[in-house]
Amino acid sequence: MGTVKKSIIPILFFSFFSLSTIAAKTKIEKLEPGFWWVGMENPNLQLLIYGQGIGDYQPGLNYPGVSVKAVHNVENNNYLFVDLLIDKSAKAGKFEITFTNFKGKEIVYQYELKERRENSAKREGFNSSDVMYLLMPDRFANGNPANDSVDSLAEKLNREHYDGRHGGDIEGIINQLDYLQDLGITALWSTPLLEDNEERGSYHTYAISDYYNIDARYGGNEAYLELSKECKKRGIKLIKDMVFNHCASAHWWMKDLPQDDWVHQHDEYTNSNHRKSTLLDPHASQVDKLKFSDGWFDISMPDLNQQNELLMTYLIQNSIWWVEYADLDGIRMDTHPYNDPQGMSKWGKALLNEYPHLNIVGETWYKNAADIAYWQKDALNADGYNSNLPCVMDFQLFFAMEKAFLEPQEWENGVVRLYKSLAADYLYKDLNNILIFSENHDTQRIMTTLKGDLDKFKLMNTFLMTTRGIPQIYAGIEILMEGKKSDGDGKMRIDFPGGWDGDERNAFTAEGRSKKENEAFRFLQKLLQWRKINLVIHSGKLTHYIPENDVYVYFRHNDEKTVMVVINNGDKKQELSLDRFSEGIKDFAKGYDILSEQSIQFSGGKLEVKGNSSMILELKN
Repeated sequence: MGTVKKSIIPILFFSFFSLSTIAAKTKIEKLEPGFWWVGMENPNLQLLIYGQGIGDYQPGLNYPGVSVKAVHNVENNNYLFVDLLIDKSAKAGKFEITFTNFKGKEIVYQYELKERRENSAKREGFNSSDVMYLLMPDRFANGNPANDSVDSLAEKLNREHYDGRHGGDIEGIINQLDYLQDLGITALWSTPLLEDNEERGSYHTYAISDYYNIDARYGGNEAYLELSKECKKRGIKLIKDMVFNHCASAHWWMKDLPQDDWVHQHDEYTNSNHRKSTLLDPHASQVDKLKFSDGWFDISMPDLNQQNELLMTYLIQNSIWWVEYADLDGIRMDTHPYNDPQGMSKWGKALLNEYPHLNIVGETWYKNAADIAYWQKDALNADGYNSNLPCVMDFQLFFAMEKAFLEPQEWENGVVRLYKSLAADYLYKDLNNILIFSENHDTQRIMTTLKGDLDKFKLMNTFLMTTRGIPQIYAGIEILMEGKKSDGDGKMRIDFPGGWDGDERNAFTAEGRSKKENEAFRFLQKLLQWRKINLVIHSGKLTHYIPENDVYVYFRHNDEKTVMVVINNGDKKQELSLDRFSEGIKDFAKGYDILSEQSIQFSGGKLEVKGNSSMILELKN
């Protein structure tokens, strides 16, 4: 870690010239976080203050219940870190912090402590009762063309270029919340919305240049607050995508770092080797581990050093600030294993200390369950590591789904892939808190993989919406949107048709969709609306049977209800003997198929399933 001097008593010697320079030029250019709240579980707050020569000043304040606990001077004299103690007696209000140098020059900053929302600490995060909708704001809908380009931000509107900014924004998302509610969505994950002031390719916003401000081209902080409020009205939980592994090369602090080790620096540009396995590999060399953890994700994405305590405190407070400020229901952490594991464990613990029921999901892009399960909170890891990350992303199941519906069944292939993936669930600490998906913004569109096959779309979503975990779908799946990864991310991430004035059609409406798209939309809508009210799917036990003849059968059951799911991935009709499934069927005499809306009697001991079709049977006496 870089040099830190911790003091409350100021150093007593300055040259006259130094004092004169400071008196003439010093002002507070940044103070973060800009406000805080009373009544937080953790009474400590650390302020980052930036301004020329601010390190030569000492803070003082006089406000009941608030005191200066410590001051941290760092190697860059343009920064000061001030620890405040806010005890339980502190009331909401504004007060002055006076920064004074040794010639008596004063800088006065008015700070505010706000009142928390009622029951803020008790907020419930997203969970297995939800279906999460992922969207990229720049490619979803443009609600306010006036903010398409902003003078103070480098990249301007260029919808003609696949890697350009297309103008989608928060107002566009708000305009389509009724559409999402009608579809059956209960949680919304947008890719990052914070400012990305890179000159090119900033539409994805994964290179953050300001951690406290929503990009003005999306509408700014006030628009985000409005999105949160409008989501709450519709029972939709809001999840914020956060990026702590790296910032943007355009971040304001990159021009004047607080400390040399604020970011990982190298003699020459060093890219990460992206070998996540080195973190878990007991035989990995140190040089390989360091290249993974300390190398940059991209040349425009400086690698943040979470082993720096001041930086880690900054990031933790930033997360808490956004939860409290925007009334969030969850966080998604980008490239989770790329961050320092101990730093992120501390981050997760701090968040859950403030919000015990908040949910946090990390991007755990590994191909096997053993590696993914390592990152889930309270996992029984041999090295004793605890991530304090409640929810992980099931990439193993994703990779299985990519192939399962395109293959005939063999010993390892076809729907056996789904069975085998779930058979590894013994590795996970919390089976209900696993995010499952068939695609996201970084993968090829699943309908391209499925070659636009509507029957396979139905099979895949039947599985996704009835197996264990928290389903996540990506904007446009409901209208069968396609996109090739090999074309590049910018081309693959197609604008949602109808999100812009002047679009040839509006697929947010039934009239703007084709017959095939409407069939897909209605199928998914039926599934989501049904799933929303069925607790047995949210938390019931899963019992599955080894697939035979391309048919995968499983049950979701609790004390109140049993659901039998049948997926025939083959082209031929199959007749199943129900005796094999007596453990699941028990004494039930019939089933109601929520897809065909037909009642099916079990009296004959057989069940006929058409080729490339599925059933979701609510078992009844």
